[in-house]
Amino acid sequence: MTRDRLTLAILAAALAAPAAARAGETACWFEGGVVVVPAQVAGISGDYILDTGSARTQLHETKAQAEGIDAPTVTEISGGVRLAGVEIASGPVAVADLDYRGWNLPTPILGVVGADVLKDFVVDVSFAPCRVRLSRPGEAPAFRATRALPLAWDQGRPVVQAEVADGQRLLKGPFTPATGEPAAVRLADDLATVAGTDRPQELQPTGVWLARLPELGLAGAGLRDQAAGLEPAKGEAAGTIGGPVLSRYRLRFDFPAGKLLLALPR
Repeated sequence: MTRDRLTLAILAAALAAPAAARAGETACWFEGGVVVVPAQVAGISGDYILDTGSARTQLHETKAQAEGIDAPTVTEISGGVRLAGVEIASGPVAVADLDYRGWNLPTPILGVVGADVLKDFVVDVSFAPCRVRLSRPGEAPAFRATRALPLAWDQGRPVVQAEVADGQRLLKGPFTPATGEPAAVRLADDLATVAGTDRPQELQPTGVWLARLPELGLAGAGLRDQAAGLEPAKGEAAGTIGGPVLSRYRLRFDFPAGKLLLALPR
C-alpha cells in the first residue's frame, strides 16, 4: 500500500508540473549597437548580449569568478539557457574575458547568448520597441516580410549574401548578420586593408577605432558611409553586418528553414 501511494504521489507531481514553454517573448534593449536580453545561462541570471553572430554562448569570466568558478583556468562549463521563458537544453558554455563586448553599455553584461542555442528556433527581433521572441518550427506567428534571404552556416555562424564597395572595388560574399556586433560592418582582415594607419589591430573587435566604408548592400538596400572595422578571418565569411544596419528592420531568423526575413518597422 505504501508503495502504491508513493507511485501515485510522484505521478501526480509530474502531472502538475508545468511543461517546458515551446515559445516565449521578452522585452530587450538596444543600445550601443547591440541587443541585450534578460536571460539565465548555466543558472546565472542577468543581462546578456543576444548575438546571432556568435558561434558560442559565453559567460564573462568576471561573473564566473564571482560564482566560484576558477576562471581563467576553467574555460568551459556546462549548463542550460533560459530565454524568453523557453528552456533550452544544457550544453557547453565558454568562459571568456568579455570586457570588450560591454565597454559601451551603461550596465555590465554577464555574457553572450549565441547561435549555438538559437539554431533550433525561429527568432524574431524587433528594435523599437525592443522585443525578442523564440518559437519552435511551425509555431511562429505570421511575419509579413519585405525581403527573404537564404541563410547558410559557416563556422557555426549564420551567413547571408551581401556586398561592400570602397569606391573602386566591389566585394560580394557571405556576411554574418550579428545582433551583438556594435559596428555597422566588419570585414575579414584577409580581404581588407585600412589606409592611413600603422596600427590596423585597433580596428579589430578588441580595438578602439573604426574606419568608414563607402558602400554596403543588403537585401537590395544600398547604405553609404558606414562605420567599419576589421575582424579575424573565419571560414568563408567575408565579414559581419552589425546592429546599426540590422536595426533598420524587423528580423526573423528562421534558422530551421534557412531563411532571414526582413520587414520594415511598423
